[in-house]
Amino acid sequence: MEKEGQIRIPSGCAIAAVISTEGKLMSGEGIARSMIPMHERSNGLGGGFAGYGIYPEYKDFYALHLFFDDRTTRKNCEAFLKEYFEIVQSERIPTRTIPSITDEPVIWRYFVSPLPSLLIRLQLDEKELVARCVMKINREMSGAYVFSSGKNMGTFKAVGFPEDVGLFYRLEEYEGYSWTAHGRYPTNTPGWWGGAHPFTLLDYSVVHNGEISSYDANRRFIEMFGYQCTLQTDTEVITYIMDYLIRRQGLTLKEAASVIAAPFWSTIEAEKKEEKERHAYLRMMFPSLLITGPFSIVFGFTGGLMALNDRLKLRSMVVGEKEDKVFIASEEAAIRVLEPDAENIWAPSGGEAVVVKVKEEAMKWV
Repeated sequence: MEKEGQIRIPSGCAIAAVISTEGKLMSGEGIARSMIPMHERSNGLGGGFAGYGIYPEYKDFYALHLFFDDRTTRKNCEAFLKEYFEIVQSERIPTRTIPSITDEPVIWRYFVSPLPSLLIRLQLDEKELVARCVMKINREMSGAYVFSSGKNMGTFKAVGFPEDVGLFYRLEEYEGYSWTAHGRYPTNTPGWWGGAHPFTLLDYSVVHNGEISSYDANRRFIEMFGYQCTLQTDTEVITYIMDYLIRRQGLTLKEAASVIAAPFWSTIEAEKKEEKERHAYLRMMFPSLLITGPFSIVFGFTGGLMALNDRLKLRSMVVGEKEDKVFIASEEAAIRVLEPDAENIWAPSGGEAVVVKVKEEAMKWV
């Protein structure tokens, strides 16, 4: 007889997130512990976390986290970075040795500022320059991968179970106002360090439970605009779609959600005139960015989180609250680890975007 844990869990992958709307800082140790009751949703081939507000002393600089195959690759990449940025700090990301995390690459971080003269010469804003450099390194520099590139935030990921990845990266030493987490159960793609979640670009991060059946159509469209999918997993494309829709096209979070989890045409036809026109416009304007297949995602950004299910709600997701904190997870058990007395536990509807933001006055201090 097959026992629980010995068979593939088709709804596998675990996601969790927490945010303080007051901007209060929380240790990364809590989000790592929250993944323990969802251990069976992962298989040890990927785990990771994203923390926001974790680099207050360098909050005005882009924090580039990179994997390198070896020291030579790191030196070559540093030479490339110096062509575009002032490097104000360069250091190995602190880790601890644990038996379950093996074959680690060289893991480094740089705090950088784009060269003003270069921005003027290239006529680019600094976010576009950073995004282009990330794509260039990941596409062209063999053995080097940028896996985090935002301001005052950072991603920490590896091959392993998420609770072990948290120990490996010493997350208890970081404090952030918002955290996301992921435990991976890869189905169609390899388990490797760059393929673990979260996937990020600038301050945007995505953790995802599910499979994207529309991946090829989504990828072909987004790569026409300079993005390159190089990390061998479908989730990467969601991050680039969100960057394209929000940063480059100027859509709101809920409008972007209405593109990737668009209402059915029958639903749109039944809406009131203004909503009907808006949703119809978005569906016709960005048809290739509709994401099909089962998914639940948490999208992180500076000052907030957005949770979103596919239109049919084929993956589990629950939300809870307690005082200034909002919790999101694949299972209520994860929320109870973070806050045993969490209240108002509820499950968002299919295609319903749940957006939570830090209060504007609190953002001045983080």
